[in-house]
Amino acid sequence: MNALTRIRHESRRAERIAYAVGAALFLSGTVHAIVLVATGGSWLGPLSMRKAVTFGLSFGLTLASVAWATSFLTIRPGLRNVLLGAFTAASVVEVALVSMQVWRGVPSHFNFETPFDNTVSMTLAAGGGVIILTVIGFTAAALVEPGPAAPSLRLAIRAGLVVLLVALATGAVMIGRGVAAARGGDPQLAYTTAGALKPLHAVAMHAILVLPAIAWLLRFTRWPEAHRMRVVVAAVVSDAVLTAVIGAESFTGVSPLAAPLPVLALSVLATAALAGTGIYALSGIEPAVRFARVPDGKARGR
Repeated sequence: MNALTRIRHESRRAERIAYAVGAALFLSGTVHAIVLVATGGSWLGPLSMRKAVTFGLSFGLTLASVAWATSFLTIRPGLRNVLLGAFTAASVVEVALVSMQVWRGVPSHFNFETPFDNTVSMTLAAGGGVIILTVIGFTAAALVEPGPAAPSLRLAIRAGLVVLLVALATGAVMIGRGVAAARGGDPQLAYTTAGALKPLHAVAMHAILVLPAIAWLLRFTRWPEAHRMRVVVAAVVSDAVLTAVIGAESFTGVSPLAAPLPVLALSVLATAALAGTGIYALSGIEPAVRFARVPDGKARGR
């Protein structure tokens, strides 16, 4: 596990903080899941503790993923610290406010019943805006700067950030639709219209972990870079197809589980292909070099 040890010890201070905060947020989601199961609460509706669960787990995992993936970028330290610090702070605010509203027994989003609830809803929207701006900053850096030495890892990080932007843009559309409906006097419509885009938001959110992770695992194989690139391209294409299919279903109001058979088959095939690239990458790691060496000589890809 030498490579994992290097990542932990060679991480910059901002990254270590992001990892610690991400772990705390993930733990928060886990604790809320235990409480939800223990109390027999509902998994549905705007008052469900499910929201504290999903926000804690998703933000915890995404924050750690962004911190790790962007650690490979050749970006100025000061700018990196500002972007990652803002992303970390916004993630904490999002999870804390959603969890607080759940325990208060009121909706966290599209809730303008009282001045306090209005402030919470607007703060959540502003936090989402901060997160979008930071990811735009990281994406711009990934596209402009040289980045990791390995082209396969560079492609995976760039693709993961672009797909993450799709997830965040979807979240912004959800908020916009919901606010418009709630301000129009129909809060229930707000949750219905926003909820229709949840599948796309969820699927696109974690490409920033999956794609770079596949490319990172390939660095521990004896395969040449040209072969690694072909595997990463297959993963990127599979993820793009899956995201496009789920996106089309979400914006047309079709449930992924109730889609026409050809569309359902396409999403299943894309998912299987994406999973297959990960399994293939793992299969190429020889026992003698498993997490013990890095072919291009550097633990962080630079």
